[in-house]
Amino acid sequence: MKLWKKSLTAVALLGLVAGLTACGGGSDAEKSKESTAADGDVELKVTTWNYDTTPEFEKLFRAFEEANPGITVTPVDIASDDYDTKLTTMLSSGDTTDILTMKNLLSYSNYALRDQLLDLTDHIKDIDIDPAAASYEMYEVDGKTYAQPYRTDFWVLYYNKKMFDDAGIDYPDNLTWDEYEEIAKKLSKPDEQVYGAYQHTWRSTIQAIAAAQNDGDLLDPSYGYMTDYYDRALRMQDAKAQMDFGTAKSTKVTYQSQFENSKTAMMYMGTWYMGGLLTNKDEGKTDVEWGIAQIPQKEAGKAIDTFGSPTAFAVNKNSKHQDAAQKFLDFCSGEEGAKVLAEVGVVPSYKTEAIDDLYFSREGMPSDDVSKTAFTPENVAIEFPVDKNGPAIDKILQEEHDLILVNDETPKEGIKNMEKRVKTETE
Repeated sequence: MKLWKKSLTAVALLGLVAGLTACGGGSDAEKSKESTAADGDVELKVTTWNYDTTPEFEKLFRAFEEANPGITVTPVDIASDDYDTKLTTMLSSGDTTDILTMKNLLSYSNYALRDQLLDLTDHIKDIDIDPAAASYEMYEVDGKTYAQPYRTDFWVLYYNKKMFDDAGIDYPDNLTWDEYEEIAKKLSKPDEQVYGAYQHTWRSTIQAIAAAQNDGDLLDPSYGYMTDYYDRALRMQDAKAQMDFGTAKSTKVTYQSQFENSKTAMMYMGTWYMGGLLTNKDEGKTDVEWGIAQIPQKEAGKAIDTFGSPTAFAVNKNSKHQDAAQKFLDFCSGEEGAKVLAEVGVVPSYKTEAIDDLYFSREGMPSDDVSKTAFTPENVAIEFPVDKNGPAIDKILQEEHDLILVNDETPKEGIKNMEKRVKTETE
């Protein structure tokens, strides 16, 4: 698998780096005020999102505590939709939460460039990162690394086996987008609020996959390749083959409820969802029979193109327990953490053949040939490239995305506005 088609570009960040000034004197090690066993137990606080429905956090925290007596791990939980905004505010106010979960590369680069994260560059030279080397490359900013990836996700197509069986339709296998659209129409029962497909409200469900499958760059204001993807989404809404975007947005529908309550037959989503789905099955919260297939493609028989991004832990420069925090990062991003993640159905960044075997041996995990093929796509493009103008571009693209899908703009108008606004932002 060619894991990443587009890497983090440090050159684009040089202007911001040059403008930053260091805060205070002394080395990071000198600033650390580490509590030791002699002083009492250490409590590490870690930012998380949706802790109760994201099983990897609980599993990693308890496994680390077992391996490190005297250290406890406490979540600082934040609602997923508010996570980056809240974390930015916390850091700006000097918050001392020890470990910060880097939900995406865009926010990570901002924290790194603001000198809010501990520099881990020298440390990672002394640990085994080869099985996760491709993911570590994504965290290089001007030759330095400020986080350690523990999870690497990409997008696949989830499907409801019973809904396909009841309709007498073969399970998905390397569908084209045209086939996906036709199957969704056949499986929809709009009078029962059941749809053949569910497309979540994030702009990535159209923009990131369009860029990945057309060698596009979301930083480059030339977005014509998105047209077919928006046209399809609007057709499917009009045909009631998928839930209307405005309804999903206004009622804050969750993708978990749609899939786990058998309200949709197909849904493309990140591999991170497998862990939560397996846990909910184990706990009797859903009885959905599911599988995964390759995300739909422009043409059948071609290389499988999808998108994704890694997730990492970083150490807050204001942490008073930096040594213990570093132990936590090493545990979660290394082989021990990878085993914990694989056992709950989460794709670890640290990947070996043995870890992959453990992942698919988990009870409830689909292990057919199509699922395993979906798990090894040829090309995984970065969900959103990193750039100093990234936050502003991201905001523009989301705004225009929403306007198109509620029919306030045509795709042609919306894409034209994206291009104009992004060009103005970056000039």
